Amino acid sequence: MLSLFKKKEKKEEVEPQFIVVTVNARLQPMHRGEIYEDPLDEILAKNAVGEVSGGGTLQSQSGEIEYCDIEIQVRDSSDETVELIKSSLNKLGVPKGSKIRIESTDSDIEFGTLEGLAIYLNGTDLDDEVYAKSDSNHVYSELDRLTQGVGKVFSYWQGPTETALYLYGTSFSQMKSQIAELVNNYPLCQKCRIEQIA
Repeated sequence: MLSLFKKKEKKEEVEPQFIVVTVNARLQPMHRGEIYEDPLDEILAKNAVGEVSGGGTLQSQSGEIEYCDIEIQVRDSSDETVELIKSSLNKLGVPKGSKIRIESTDSDIEFGTLEGLAIYLNGTDLDDEVYAKSDSNHVYSELDRLTQGVGKVFSYWQGPTETALYLYGTSFSQMKSQIAELVNNYPLCQKCRIEQIA
């Protein structure tokens, strides 16, 4: 007698693997998405190797962002897949001190080429007139303009006593010298501090 019902063949389900990229950049979630996650997701889809499945942000006690993570779900963690992720992110621009964590092999790869500069605008100790007549948006756009070709503003943070603007580029010292005139002359930049963050 013929069987009317064929047994369904079981498809072997491949367990997804995860790669977590820790980006040594102080980015708000929306900037992390714009700069890294969305472009990377497109590249992964185009090459049919996986997708960006999540992301996170680590904040210090003050609320300032310290770094961020991008979680990537991949079909396999082969050298080719890891290299695609690494080279794609390097093209997008990743700060020094970033790393790729491959969960299947429990290994880390350090990468990144950019240097980081944070400028902290003093939000409490300047004359009221300075705050009334100055604009942090002007500082933001000027920093971007002055560092063109070397770096750019990636993100910002507004704290209780200061506002930080984060620039990443090929050289901290060059970015610092290119913004020196603005820092020395624009009233809102009085009593600001500059730190190297990558």
